[in-house]
Amino acid sequence: MTLIDRAAGRFLFGEDPAAYDRARPDYPRCVFDFLAGRCGLGPGARVLEIGAGTGKATGALIVHKADQVVAVEPDVRLAAYLRERFAGEPVTVIPEPFETAELSGRPFDLAVCATAFHWLEEAPSLVKIAGALRPGGWWAALWNIFGDPDRADPFHEATKALLQDEPSDTSLQSLNPRSASPADGFALDEPARFSALAEADAFENWEHRLWRWELTLDPGQVKALYATFSNITVREDRDEVLDKLRHIAAEQFPEGVTRNMITSVFVARRREKERDQFDGAA
Repeated sequence: MTLIDRAAGRFLFGEDPAAYDRARPDYPRCVFDFLAGRCGLGPGARVLEIGAGTGKATGALIVHKADQVVAVEPDVRLAAYLRERFAGEPVTVIPEPFETAELSGRPFDLAVCATAFHWLEEAPSLVKIAGALRPGGWWAALWNIFGDPDRADPFHEATKALLQDEPSDTSLQSLNPRSASPADGFALDEPARFSALAEADAFENWEHRLWRWELTLDPGQVKALYATFSNITVREDRDEVLDKLRHIAAEQFPEGVTRNMITSVFVARRREKERDQFDGAA
């Protein structure tokens, strides 16, 4: 089994940014409505986005009228895509890993990481995030999860044998056996995420929300979507596996493949303390 290193994994998605963007579903609008009501997303908000990718979340932040989005993206190919996509919008792109990115300007009102936080070392990242937020600012980590352990999943059952040797990151403990991504266990592990927030000693009022929904795909969309998953991308037999997934979708699911989706969101408020208590580690 091939292991996916965290540092290397964040560079697996930039080969064809436009294809990735087309294949991946958007986040439910209700998630950003929740961030607007709970975390102050909206006019006047200065937002830090970590691991912005192709801008799936960036666009929603702009739609919700954030004054400025500072998008940190380590893959220069994705960073270039972001710059082109959001030309003329209040988006500043920093093409660097979050660990080394210099976050200048006034403190952020909100920091967001969408389906990317599992690629970072959690403890030092939370310290840096706390240092970047104003007192009372908010942190939000969210994921779109492909597979729901509490709902029947015929496509998972039909493809389980094909994908049983899929590589994974063993440091991301799986809590979701019906997932197509090794990150999804991380996104559902509420005790671990809350424990990390407590250890950071900078946050309060943390909360975990889940939204359940469905995604229906035709065979071509199945192939395109699975081609964006890290644990498929690194396989030596990637093309063969993708062709077989498309064939299974076409032959066994003529009315379309339904993936049970979960959007998992963790939010926490930066405590009202002087910023210099956190700046040294930022």
